[in-house]
Amino acid sequence: MLIYTFRRLAEMILTLFIIATATFFLLAAVPGDPISDRVEKLPTQIRHNMYAKYGLNKPLLQRYVITMKGLAVGNFGESIIYPGQTVQSILHDKLPASARLGIQQMVLGITIGLGLGIIAAMKKNTWIDYSIITAAILLISIPHLIFGLLLQKMFAGNLGWFPVIGWPKGKDLWTGGWEYTILPTLTGCFAYIASYTRLLKTSMLDVVNQDYILTAESKGISKARVVLKHVLRNSMIPIITNLPMSIAMCITGSFFIERIFSIPGIGMYYVTSVNGRDLPLIMGQTVIISAIYVTVIFITDVLYTIVDPRIQIQGGRK
Repeated sequence: MLIYTFRRLAEMILTLFIIATATFFLLAAVPGDPISDRVEKLPTQIRHNMYAKYGLNKPLLQRYVITMKGLAVGNFGESIIYPGQTVQSILHDKLPASARLGIQQMVLGITIGLGLGIIAAMKKNTWIDYSIITAAILLISIPHLIFGLLLQKMFAGNLGWFPVIGWPKGKDLWTGGWEYTILPTLTGCFAYIASYTRLLKTSMLDVVNQDYILTAESKGISKARVVLKHVLRNSMIPIITNLPMSIAMCITGSFFIERIFSIPGIGMYYVTSVNGRDLPLIMGQTVIISAIYVTVIFITDVLYTIVDPRIQIQGGRK
C-alpha cells in the first residue's frame, strides 16, 4: 500500500507538470499577446514597462522556466486582466462561492439520483421505471442555461418566492442566505440526478442476476437485506468511478449558472481569463483544478478496496 501511494503521488506530480506545460505552450502558440490591445495607444516607454512587468519581453523558454518555478512554490503571479490582483487573492475570494454551489448541487443531485435509480431497478419494466428513466433522459437533455432561465422566470419572477439574482456574503457565505442558493442549486442538480439514476439502475440490473445474488436469495435472506448488503454495495463501483468528475465539477462551478444568477464564483473568471489570455490566472486555476481532480481520483482508487473487497492493492499494483 505504501509503495502504491508513493507511486501514485509521483504520477500525480508528473500529471500536473504535463498539464501546466501543455497549457503554457498552447497559450503561447496563439498569435499576439495578452496586452497588445491595451497598450497600443500608450507611449513607447510605458509599453516597454508593461511588457517587462509581466515578463512578456523575455524569450519563450525563459518565460516557461519562470512560470514553472512560480507554480512549484504556489506563486501564480499577478493577473493581467485584473491589475493589482494576484491569482491567489482571486481564488481566495471567488472559490468559496463556486464550491458551495457545486457541493449543494452534487449532494442533492446524487442523493436523489441514487434513490430514483434504486426504485427504477426494483420496479423494472413497470410504469414507475419508465417514468423515472424518461424524466432522467429529459433532464440530461436540457442545458443548464434553459433550466436556470425557466426557474428564474417562474419562481423568482412570476411567483416572487426567491431572489432573482445574488449570493450570500460574509458570515452567510457557507451556512446562510439559503433563499439565494435554492434556484441555482436546483438548476445544476438536474444533471446529477439524471446521470446517477441511469448509472445506478444499469449497474444494479447487472449485479442482480449474478450467481451470488441468487444464492443469497435461495438461503431465505430477505429481499431488502439482499438489496442493501449485496446488490447495492456491488453496484457502487461505477458510481465511485464517476465521482471524481462530479467532485471536480462541483468545485470549479458552472459558468452559465453563475452568470444567470450573478454568483461571484470562479467560473466566469476562468472563461474571461481564457478569452483575454491572462496566463497567470489561467495557469493558476488550471493547476489547482487539475490538482483537485487527480487527488480525488487517488482517493477513489482507495475507496474501490472498501466497496469491493475483491480489489486489493499489493506491491504497488492494484
